[in-house]
Order: sequence, then C-alpha cells, then structure tokens
Amino acid sequence: MTDRMNIVVLDGYSLNPGDLSWHGLNQEGELTVYPRTSADEVIERCVEADAILTNKVVLDAAIMNSLPRLKYIGVLATGYNVVDIAAARALDIVVTNVPAYSTDSVVQMTFAHILNMTNRIGHYAGQNRTGQWSRSEDFCYWNTPLTELSGKTIGIYGLGSIGMKVARVAMAFGMDVFAFTSKASSVLPAGIQKTTFDGLLGASDVLTLHCPLTADTRAIINSDTIARMKPGALLVNTARGPLIDEKAVAYALADGRLGGYGADVMCDEPPAADNPLLSAPNAFVTPHIAWATREARVRLMSVAVDNVRAFAAGHPVNVVNR
Repeated sequence: MTDRMNIVVLDGYSLNPGDLSWHGLNQEGELTVYPRTSADEVIERCVEADAILTNKVVLDAAIMNSLPRLKYIGVLATGYNVVDIAAARALDIVVTNVPAYSTDSVVQMTFAHILNMTNRIGHYAGQNRTGQWSRSEDFCYWNTPLTELSGKTIGIYGLGSIGMKVARVAMAFGMDVFAFTSKASSVLPAGIQKTTFDGLLGASDVLTLHCPLTADTRAIINSDTIARMKPGALLVNTARGPLIDEKAVAYALADGRLGGYGADVMCDEPPAADNPLLSAPNAFVTPHIAWATREARVRLMSVAVDNVRAFAAGHPVNVVNR
C-alpha cells in the first residue's frame, strides 16, 4: 500500500493505559485510538478505517461487511477468536495476531498461583497485619498446611510455548512432570512424561491448563473429571476461563474435593459479582493480568506495529487467515 492508512485502535487502554507510546503506529498512518469501544460504536468509528486493531472488541461478519474500506485487522493478542476468520477471508481482509509475546509472564503467573496455594504468602502477610504472629507464643506461626513442591507431580494440559516452559520451571523445583499433548513422546525433552487425559487427572498433585479453547476443550474440567483427580489436588487455569465448569469447581472447593484453584481467567470477564468462584474457599482469582506485565506489553506493542508495517509494505506476517 502506498497511501497512508486510516488506522483505528478500538480498545487501546488495556494495552497502553498511559505508560507506553503509540508513536510506532502513528508513523504508519492516520491513527485514532479509543480507550474502549462498545459493540454499537464499532461501525461508526471504523467506517473510514483501512486497518483496525482490536483486543477484545468482536468483529463479526456483519460488521466487516459494513466497512468497505477495511483491509486489515490486527488482533492485539495471541488468541483471535474475536474475529470471524471465515468472513475476513471471504472479504479478503488480512487478520494478524501477536504470538508468544507473553509466554514468560504467563509462566510467572502460573507459578505465582501455585506458590500462593502451597505457601499462602498473601494469607500470612494479612495475618501479620492483624497481629497474629506478634501474639504467637512461638517464634513461628502458621495455621494452614504448607506444601513443598519437590517430589510432587505436576500435570500440564497442553505443551505449547507456555506449557513447555512451565514444565522446565517445574523440573527446576524438583517436580515430576506429566503432560497431555499431541506431541510424540520421542520429541519431548527429558523429564516430561506423556500420558492420557485420565492418566493426567489421576497422577497430578497440581494440574495446570495451557491449551486453547475449542469445542473439545470447553469445560474439560467438570464434575466428572474432578472426580477422577487426586483428592485435594490443586488446579491452575491461566489459559481460558471456559476450560472449566465454574460451578463444578466452586462446589469441589467447598466440599474439599479440590485443595485449591488458582486462576487468571474466568468464563465472563469481568465476572458477575455473584460468581461462586469469587467466594469459594481456597479459590484465588486474579483479574486477567498474567499478560499485562510492562515487559510483555512492550513486546506486544512492538510486534503489533511490525505487523502493520509489514502489511503496508505488501508482505504481511503473523497472518492467521490465509
């Protein structure tokens, strides 16, 4: 493309609440950044757009058909289920994503949840603020079980870039690593044992989910699969909220079948105030921030700009709808 594009960012606040710069995109075209955009505002805001960047704002077939100038959609994330890929392909609209920018940050959050459940750092910091340790008769104070990871079994559902790095960190803790993966056993690094889904459920002291959301993985953790897990096992979900049945997990926490649930994602975001997981015992939910370290967002911004630049130059990269 030779003319400067009209570029519209529909929901820029989550990527850049003010600590980053939009300068790179400004160089590629006439840029308009909206902090947030509701569904009924999309067409009006994008009617002159050649390129749209979106994180969570949905772009369906009806919207794309209403935007005759649109030739490019850049998803400001790795997952691109917010875009109707088939419709974009039919309309000759290039769709790109930003792969693997947050791997290290998501792995870090995964272990933050695991360590929180085994060592209860937040709990004891709170106890100290209310004087529990100060009133203790002993030099130490604890009122919850404390668990060592070394020698425990971690089960990893999905061995993409995040799952593989979780495995390496788990091995550094001395954990035995089991994985449910499409990869052949012969290509797995030493220390990772491939198993069936049932084998994963039965072996895991900690089960952590690192797979995409598909028809096959939706609600893979439910009352039936929880019943096949080790009693008291810990469950971690930093992948996609709908991988679990939230009511089933809340119930299993309440009756002690699960020892804890650490999650950075939920089925609906933001969740309803009465979502049972927000009040379930030993449920620890963070507000979808694993990806949001400054370092990860800097990478995301850089690749998003490079994606637009490559498209403008006529050789798009990271295309998901070829």
